[in-house]
Amino acid sequence: MTTTSPTPGMKTILAIAGSDSGAGAGIQQDIKAAAAMGCYATTALTAVTAQNTAGVIHVMPLPPHVVRKQIEAVLEDFDVAAIKVGMLPDAAVLQAVVSAITQCCQGRGIPPVIYDPVMVSTSGTPLMQADCMKAAERLLFPVCTLVTPNIPEAERLSHLPVTSPAQLEAAGRHLVHTRHTAFLLKGGHAAGDTMTDTLFLEDSTVHTYTLPKLDTRNLHGTGCATSTAIAAALAMGHSLPDAVSIAKQLVFRAIQRAQHTDIGHGNGPILFF
Repeated sequence: MTTTSPTPGMKTILAIAGSDSGAGAGIQQDIKAAAAMGCYATTALTAVTAQNTAGVIHVMPLPPHVVRKQIEAVLEDFDVAAIKVGMLPDAAVLQAVVSAITQCCQGRGIPPVIYDPVMVSTSGTPLMQADCMKAAERLLFPVCTLVTPNIPEAERLSHLPVTSPAQLEAAGRHLVHTRHTAFLLKGGHAAGDTMTDTLFLEDSTVHTYTLPKLDTRNLHGTGCATSTAIAAALAMGHSLPDAVSIAKQLVFRAIQRAQHTDIGHGNGPILFF
């Protein structure tokens, strides 16, 4: 089957993630971030969540064969230039995702894969079963271009404390060395008036991206949007360090736009438009 692209010059990405009924994170935010980058977002749902700005009320993983069929349908038709993977609720869904990507892309090469290892929601609800991350390390990491954990996720992945810049560097270098892919350690959970994200590449080079922290509760969806924007920038042909920089600036402007808005009664979404 000949693959297609929506419009000449517009790149297509595939976002594989859960649905957020509040539309602040998950697949809904992925679509907005891709559109803000000028890309077309195709999607594959891994789970349906009932949530709002106050928290997650219920999570229902989709059957693995349904997840797989969505991915196959997209990759058989669209010329997908990058893939973003977000919420993977359990090992069975994860295995379906990896199998579908590798088999559908056999013979033409897997496009850049950005994985945002969503483990716990902003409100503290677990979004991944305990055995899923080990499956991700074994099956998904080998096909990834970049993994984008926040500090708590980096601690869980590296089994190292990340409470200082020196510890963050040690954890980042350890992750790259043992998982054999690039890592972006996001510093939003660190104390201070600035937020520094650190990109660790497999060639041992390190890039840092520092922006001011804004006084706002409206930060829902920043991780989802960042990983999707990176995927979009890679799809457009940017290098990984430049893609991260472009994504960071885009998301920062979305935080600025949402800083004083009042959407919902809890942690409000960032806004691209």
